[in-house]
Amino acid sequence: MKIAIILGTRPEIIKMSPIIRACKKFGLKYFILHTGQHYDYELDKKFFEDLELEEPKYNLNVGKNEYRKQIGMMVKQIGKILLSEKVDLALVQGDTNSVLAGALAAKKVRVKLGHHEAGLRSHDLSMLEENNRIITDHISDYLFAPTKDAFRNLNDEGINGNRIFMTGNTVVDAVNENLVIAVKRVNVHENLKLEKGNYIVATAHRSENVDKLERLKGILDGLSLVGQHFQIPIIYPMHPRTANCIAKFGLTVPPEITVIKPLGYLEFLQLEANAKIIITDSGGLQEEACVLKVPCVTMRDNTERPEGVEAGINILAGTEPKNILAAAKRIVEKEKIWPELYGDGLAAERIVKFIKKEKMRRWKNWQIYLNLRNRAGKLLRIIKLK
Repeated sequence: MKIAIILGTRPEIIKMSPIIRACKKFGLKYFILHTGQHYDYELDKKFFEDLELEEPKYNLNVGKNEYRKQIGMMVKQIGKILLSEKVDLALVQGDTNSVLAGALAAKKVRVKLGHHEAGLRSHDLSMLEENNRIITDHISDYLFAPTKDAFRNLNDEGINGNRIFMTGNTVVDAVNENLVIAVKRVNVHENLKLEKGNYIVATAHRSENVDKLERLKGILDGLSLVGQHFQIPIIYPMHPRTANCIAKFGLTVPPEITVIKPLGYLEFLQLEANAKIIITDSGGLQEEACVLKVPCVTMRDNTERPEGVEAGINILAGTEPKNILAAAKRIVEKEKIWPELYGDGLAAERIVKFIKKEKMRRWKNWQIYLNLRNRAGKLLRIIKLK
């Protein structure tokens, strides 16, 4: 069985890294296909180097194009590669344009499709990511659900239970594996002159936040209030998209926020691990905060990761400044229990072991088919002789 691991953004590289390592460990044949949806040669190359992964066999470099062109170009090119490589299974992760394109391409050329992180739902169809998730789930052959809530969502939508597998989320595997690498390679606290446990990490990059003046201003003002209250540094590795929107709207970054350039993954993971609070609009950071046992405030009105909110280790604050401050104060003061919401760190092994099992099942079915065909052929020859 040959597997195509399809990815297109840096969060996908992170969450696919344990699956790539597990494929190596269990001897599965695979290659990496990078769509180039979010692609910077030096930054992505560093990502693969830092995580000790081989570089992709293919890079489609579609990131320079607008959305409607990206999807069309990706589907066409991915389909050609799946056919030329004689792929048996395409594996996608998450909810990006690359995930949707990989799923559509696999279906078009009749290649089996596996979706890791299946079943996540924000229940907000105005989000592009929500539509990507739903479509991908409903056309996937194998759905790897990371949580009980995700598993329940898939059942509620009428998806055949034989296609759904509870695995946990590879975010736990990735954090555990990559923190070990980080200790060997980086020292972000020394570089930024930060005291562990005495700073706040902030990020915001989602289009529904940074593309809207009122919401972006609310985020900056809210972080300013948090900085004034806690009197500790707020470190904001700012995405170029956010910086461009701040300039476009004529906004000013408050003095309580220290803006730095985006960090490498290992440095950022180290930064997260020792923060007092993480304040973000990222889905992945909500999960990582839980795994790292760092309180989280989410600057969104809804989330496809409700488990942390229900467990009281994450608070939805929206983008009103006073609500962001109130949520930060509450999450710090609140007594917290840290459950294993996203699994035990063995999700990648479960997924790869399932793929190996499926490979054996298909091989046995093929052998049965060949035996039946041979026996039928013999019977026909006997009948002709008679």
